[in-house]
Amino acid sequence: MREDGLWGHAGEDALPFPRRLSGAQGETPVQVQRNLHAGLYRDGHPTPGGGAHDIAAGERTIFEQYRQAIDAARRTIYIENQAVPTPAIATRIEAALQRGVEVVALVPADPERHVREGRRDPGWNEFFAQLASLGRHENFALAGIAVPDARGGRRNIYVHGKAMLIDDAWATIGSCNLHWYSINGNSEMNASFWDPGVVKALRCQLLAEHLDRDTAHLDDRAALRLYREVAEDNRRKRDSGDADWQGLAFSLDPARYGE
Repeated sequence: MREDGLWGHAGEDALPFPRRLSGAQGETPVQVQRNLHAGLYRDGHPTPGGGAHDIAAGERTIFEQYRQAIDAARRTIYIENQAVPTPAIATRIEAALQRGVEVVALVPADPERHVREGRRDPGWNEFFAQLASLGRHENFALAGIAVPDARGGRRNIYVHGKAMLIDDAWATIGSCNLHWYSINGNSEMNASFWDPGVVKALRCQLLAEHLDRDTAHLDDRAALRLYREVAEDNRRKRDSGDADWQGLAFSLDPARYGE
């Protein structure tokens, strides 16, 4: 394995480049984005019907689309991610909160090890200050999920998803985390789609799992407000030792995340 995590090859395992586009499958517009380090690849051969791309210079289209999507949000932002937002993303989320956008971010209730270690590193001060600032907005919720365990308590579930839903109209799923390494060039791929029917159905499915509530009759803003209310109530129950929750989600304190 190479230092960048890729397996080397001798060339005989290269796949043939496609000569034509695949046939249409459904009616939902989908776009694929990538983040790649400069110098990782050299062949910018165009796709069928497309233009050449300077792949040797790298690519950060996932990061650019994350930023543009958050900036475009007018109603809601729902995030599932393995990482809490870096300052570059958190700044835009805070601007959305100031516009009145409802925001829910589902992350691991037990933070990644490097986040805990960062609490002892002054170089992370900006990161944690930005996260705490998000928590001062009434329309923001940082949440984790936990399932009942065999002893009558609750066991935290590690969130590994990478999804973002905007305004019940646009969504992206893929491999890109919101931490520095992913958005600044790790090899990542996401697929984004524009289709209110599909995005709302995805939102309803996710919230049914996390809240054990059907939100199909609610618009996106009301649904995320409900998420925040249920998560806060479950947090109070968790703190009192009561494991009889509504669904799985419980609120986390952004100012203390990683302590």
